[in-house]
Amino acid sequence: MGPALSVRSKEIVAGYASVAANSDVERIHKDKGVFPPAGATIEMCPHASAARAAARMADDLAAAAAKQKEEAAAAAAAGCPFHQKAAATATAQKSKDHINFDYEQFYVNELDKKHQDKSYRYFNNINRLAAKFPVAHTSSVKDEVEVWCANDYLGMGNNPVVLETMHRTLDKYGHGAGGTRNIAGNGAMHLSLEQELANLHRKPAALVFSSCYVANDATLATLGSKLPGCVYFSDTMNHASMIQGMRHSGAKRVIFKHNDLEDLEAKLQQYPKETPKIISFESVYSMCGSIGPIKEICDLADQYGALTFLDEVHAVGLYGPRGAGVAEHLDYDAQLAAGQSSEPIKGSVMDRVDIITGTLGKAYGAVGGYIAGSDDFVDMIRSYAPGFIFTTSLPPATVAGARASVVYQKEYVGDRQLKQVNVREVKRRFAELDVPVVPGPSHIVPVLVGDAALAKAASDKLLAEHNIYVQSINYPTVARGEERLRITVTPRHTLEQIDKLVKAVDEIFTELQINRLADWKRLGGRAGVGMAGADEVIQPMWTDEQLVNHPPTLHNGEKAVVNKKAVTVARGAFNNLLGPIYGQLHANRHIDGSISPPTAPGAIPSKMKTGGVPLSEDIPVAPFSVAVSA
Repeated sequence: MGPALSVRSKEIVAGYASVAANSDVERIHKDKGVFPPAGATIEMCPHASAARAAARMADDLAAAAAKQKEEAAAAAAAGCPFHQKAAATATAQKSKDHINFDYEQFYVNELDKKHQDKSYRYFNNINRLAAKFPVAHTSSVKDEVEVWCANDYLGMGNNPVVLETMHRTLDKYGHGAGGTRNIAGNGAMHLSLEQELANLHRKPAALVFSSCYVANDATLATLGSKLPGCVYFSDTMNHASMIQGMRHSGAKRVIFKHNDLEDLEAKLQQYPKETPKIISFESVYSMCGSIGPIKEICDLADQYGALTFLDEVHAVGLYGPRGAGVAEHLDYDAQLAAGQSSEPIKGSVMDRVDIITGTLGKAYGAVGGYIAGSDDFVDMIRSYAPGFIFTTSLPPATVAGARASVVYQKEYVGDRQLKQVNVREVKRRFAELDVPVVPGPSHIVPVLVGDAALAKAASDKLLAEHNIYVQSINYPTVARGEERLRITVTPRHTLEQIDKLVKAVDEIFTELQINRLADWKRLGGRAGVGMAGADEVIQPMWTDEQLVNHPPTLHNGEKAVVNKKAVTVARGAFNNLLGPIYGQLHANRHIDGSISPPTAPGAIPSKMKTGGVPLSEDIPVAPFSVAVSA
């Protein structure tokens, strides 16, 4: 028996095969966050079944190995040259293994640390269904669940004009980009998207990366390594991509307390004004829902000679009259009046921010990241950043879909409005039930659990018993003791789905005895929940006036709105590359495999049909009920 199989067999036996009674099974289930339904017996337990099979397998393998070893030893003793050579080789290998570093054991030890502190990450098999958003199927296509944690905040991943544009682009330009941006991968679709993003933020230029993690890492690493004596000032809650970029730069990094302007200024004062400085922060902090004081940080940057680097990843598409983010939203009326002009509004908050980074993979429902800023800044990053230079360019169809999404959201504010209305409703319902939500003015709904094992157990129970998928958030994404369920509400969630979510979370908090708001108040509070003096209501970023004439919350079976004007503008953006298209939206393509095999050489054995989505019917939403998971 090989060493890896031997180790694994022992682990299986040690983990499961020693089960002797129901109490042992219950203990194992509790430790692993498994909650069997009422009436379940030990005979029904998959762990016990696996244990019996593992025990039999381990015994059989051990007996076979022992027998083989005895036969080999007898053959070698009898003078068999082949067995003598094998024995010598085995002895030498054993000696070598003893001397060399045990890499596999190192991997096992590192993983064990993650299991011990309950920070090991489990990846659920979730397959979002374009025709049923926000519903997905699990590993079985028959088992459907409602998704309440995806970052496709507006459902643009299946917006019909986005899908239609991607199909058309795929037909004309194929799949891959063909190389890096410098080698065959710099197409008109990429350049047009960058122009669109520059216009969105009213900046002179933009640059697209394979993801915003790469955009942040590459940009901050390049800036910090090129600016002589550069010092970074970083919010303590900044995203890992920003932290890694600053580390990779080799520049000095000064950490200031989260959203604490006094602490930031005290640290800025310690450096001469002529020292290159970059203040790195976010607009919406995705795990707690707080919003950075952008205007005030710009004031400090002006006063102390610093650049501002603003991450709008969880804000683009969601805030502002055109979806440019929180910096745009802070001057809502002025930005709305400026329309689609690419010219900056002098003195506005968005104009004062030097560098803006955003993602195409969240509210825009695609993949990729970008930076926006001055012409020379963008050209410098383009020329020096390895993360941009040495990676294959995004596929043309992906880039086209992202641009269609950006154009659509620049023209239509209704999705943003309805999302905020639904978020308010979910937060209000949770507050009525004393479910602890980390307070904040953004769209993020972080439900505090405060324990890694309980957070995973709550997530598992929601999925297994209620067909609701909400991923638990543990360390290192959040601090230990601040574990939570991060719920994302979309404009496509129906009122019935909201009812179901709120009821399920309330039941699970009771069943698992998770602390509610009153409990956190009694304990002194944690993560902004139940803290002394925290009773003041935090006003949402979107005001009531900005939500006037919002679309109504959907009911099961109703169709989501697709704005006709936004569709027309998005289609028109591709006239020069794909040609004009009018009338019914063609969001779906079907392969008809029922025709006869080809008879002529080179004939295609299937036909592609285009399914139309009339603008009057728009996007189908989830059916009244969702199939129960096994």
